[in-house]
Amino acid sequence: MKYLILIGMVVLLLWLARTVRPRVPGDSRRSATSAPPAPQPMVRCAHCGLHLPEQDALPGRGGHYCSEEHRRAAGG
Repeated sequence: MKYLILIGMVVLLLWLARTVRPRVPGDSRRSATSAPPAPQPMVRCAHCGLHLPEQDALPGRGGHYCSEEHRRAAGG
């Protein structure tokens, strides 16, 4: 019987240590107050049709491209 009480105390202490521990910046768990990141504008590769974020696309004469190879192939 005393071992059950001892195991219960250890479990209780571990549970308290996890719930009382302060959150640190960069913690993988998201807090309820943090907002999700804003959506990024997407563009379509003029050569293959792949959709990608505008900041990652390469501009060319014929539009946006997903890679330097596709920009060269389109002559842009």
